[in-house]
Amino acid sequence: YNVAMIILIVILAILALWLVAIFNSFVRLKTRANEAWSDIDVQLKRRYDLIPNLIETVKGYAAHEKGVLESVTNARANALSAENSGDPKKVNEAENMLSGTLKSLFAVSENYPDLKANTNFLELQRELADTENKIQASRRFYNSVVTSLNIKIDSFPSGIIGKMFGFSKREFFGLDGSPEEREVVKVKF
Repeated sequence: YNVAMIILIVILAILALWLVAIFNSFVRLKTRANEAWSDIDVQLKRRYDLIPNLIETVKGYAAHEKGVLESVTNARANALSAENSGDPKKVNEAENMLSGTLKSLFAVSENYPDLKANTNFLELQRELADTENKIQASRRFYNSVVTSLNIKIDSFPSGIIGKMFGFSKREFFGLDGSPEEREVVKVKF
């Protein structure tokens, strides 16, 4: 009788440790996903901060391109609003729109040789291109962590435990739309 009781206690202790380990792995993945989203957030904010300076620089050389400048300004405002929501799907849509308007802005700049030679404009373009690369890296990191979390939630038996404690799958942060929309904003001179 004592041996049976000891075996039962050992089995229950092993089961409890196993549950704690699975729970902790979910907490770790959720925390890493939050950290990864925060990395994206930082890079998007940096991008949003660069855009007004870029618009002001272009405005000085291409003042009659008001429609393009307004489109970029509106797309930036929409992207900021979507980014504040924290919803990857809304952020994706707004970012796609912003990328499209930035492409238009850079296409307009091709018509102004003085603008293309402006040191401030060149530096802003370089910083924006660097930020685009950092956004891509942050996006890959986030999607990698989300993949791990979603697999764990879909797997048996960890998925049962995860759902018991309220862990849920996350949306990927990717680009939707046409192959052209998937391209990084090109900075050309």
